[in-house]
Amino acid sequence: MILGFLFATVFLAILSCQPEDEKKEPADGKVKDSFFSERSRMVDEQIASRGVTDPLVLAAMRKVYRHEFVPESYRNYAYADEPLPIGEGQTISQPYIVALMTESLHINKDSRVLEIGTGSGYQAAVLGEIAKEVYSIGIVAPLAKRAAETLERLGYKNVKVRSGDGYRGWPEEAPFDAIIVTAAPDHIPQPLIDQLKVGGRMSIPVGDVYQELMIVTKNEKGVTTKDVIPVRFVPMTGEAEKH
Repeated sequence: MILGFLFATVFLAILSCQPEDEKKEPADGKVKDSFFSERSRMVDEQIASRGVTDPLVLAAMRKVYRHEFVPESYRNYAYADEPLPIGEGQTISQPYIVALMTESLHINKDSRVLEIGTGSGYQAAVLGEIAKEVYSIGIVAPLAKRAAETLERLGYKNVKVRSGDGYRGWPEEAPFDAIIVTAAPDHIPQPLIDQLKVGGRMSIPVGDVYQELMIVTKNEKGVTTKDVIPVRFVPMTGEAEKH
């Protein structure tokens, strides 16, 4: 009994010395969450304070481990208010832009979403926390492979990733409730409009030197577009450059 008491006392003393973040349960129960405070601060100061209010989006941004989607050398900056390089000339978007674009889609637990531009896989993970199914296409094969592996490791079974040119979407899985494009063409690709359900929404940066984030809403007569804010994304390559 005395030994048991001493062991319990030592264990509690060690636990009390741990940083508060280390006592938290990991968001997915698999990976140690040592960035809990930084992620919470990111949502409060960078996202909610700028007008993103959708509780599903805020909860997803609080839950997804952004540090798992950036190179090891940038992990200390994972929750900074800025995009970060992920290799191959590509970047992971600023957290606020990820949240803003996600909110603009108006998705829920029944939504099927197409993402063009897998990148690191972070945006797909955020979508995967909310939507029923996410289909993501990345034109840079090494990044698409790495993103798929990261998403699988973190348990995102509802996210499917494939490597390829996303200009023509994913027709065999269409139509989609929402489409998000994370690279900028100089026009809105018609194949993506065709794969959007009536009533569906697309969030897409459009432009060359000057880009504007646009919301495209499909109705029975066609589409309507709305400019949101100026943005800066990597250009959409592949077939988009030929049109």
